[in-house]
Amino acid sequence: MRLSEIASALGAELVGGDDVSELEIIGVAGIKEAGSDQITFVANPKYAIAAKTTRAAAVIVEPGFPQIATPTLRTKNPYFAFARAVELFYQPPRYEPGVHPTAVVHPAARIGRNAHIGAYVVIDADVEIGDDAVLLPHVVIYRGARIGNNFFAHSHATVREYCHLGNNVILQNGAIVGADGFGFAKDDARQWHKIAQSGVTILEDDVEVQANACIDRASIGETRIRRGAKIDNFVQIGHGSEVGENSVLCARVGLAGSTMVGKNVTLAGGVGVAGHCSIGDGAVVTAMSGVPNDVEPGKVVSGFPAIENRQWLRNAAVSKHLSDMAKTVRRLSVTLEGVRDSDPSLGLPAHRGATGRSDRC
Repeated sequence: MRLSEIASALGAELVGGDDVSELEIIGVAGIKEAGSDQITFVANPKYAIAAKTTRAAAVIVEPGFPQIATPTLRTKNPYFAFARAVELFYQPPRYEPGVHPTAVVHPAARIGRNAHIGAYVVIDADVEIGDDAVLLPHVVIYRGARIGNNFFAHSHATVREYCHLGNNVILQNGAIVGADGFGFAKDDARQWHKIAQSGVTILEDDVEVQANACIDRASIGETRIRRGAKIDNFVQIGHGSEVGENSVLCARVGLAGSTMVGKNVTLAGGVGVAGHCSIGDGAVVTAMSGVPNDVEPGKVVSGFPAIENRQWLRNAAVSKHLSDMAKTVRRLSVTLEGVRDSDPSLGLPAHRGATGRSDRC
């Protein structure tokens, strides 16, 4: 594909002279790996220097990026342009309509047009699936599930009973929608009694749930993932929680039951949120943070317990010097003791140890 055609497809400005427009491009690669017949991109400033030495045929950059010897494709959103460029060259496998002989589809299930039902798929009674679905081997759809158009389920994904999925939902390998919530109550004999998880899980349109993530069903009511939200690998969403539109939950995030996450929220890797907390619209929780309380809209918080990010950064900077500060305090304490002993008339208080009692009688 010619470089000028790529620029046109991406809506980018090609900078580098007329002779570069006819360059033949065969693919997209990272800035350090790209060859002379590939394009690359710079979306993170820390890779700006690498753009000067890359062997790529062209680099996708933002409009204000400094001029370099390599031709550039200039666009307001280089990362999104990169994503679209990958789509120009990568063609995923296509799955022809049909039902594999080993699949088990209940006669009472209703499947739309052009569905691909792979080997050992199981679809129970009273299931409804829209048009153009792709269910790859070993997918299981429990009784009474309702699923929209363009559903794509990779192998070993599971949708439990009575759950609702909208259009254009993608489940990656091993994703589970609607597993029982973790609900137990102790009886009079102090034994755990399982609380029936009678609610459902609802995924709205354009939601993607990645590998081995689990979204629990509610004990009553619903667990809801709103339109456009993206759930990364190994995420756990507790029963009765809600994730707002276009929010992103990165790997190993855990939401305890009845957590409310607003729209356009980012929970970075390993974040844990206590039950019944609310994360406001547009908030960001940085990696490995613990959230025991509500987070206001638009806030960036870090640490455990999570606090405002700038304060956390200041605290982290100070913590590196705590041992030196402790030595200084001990040294000053010894000096103070010496001054007090040499001139009792100063009236300096005696040093008090860890017990709070005076070291001297």
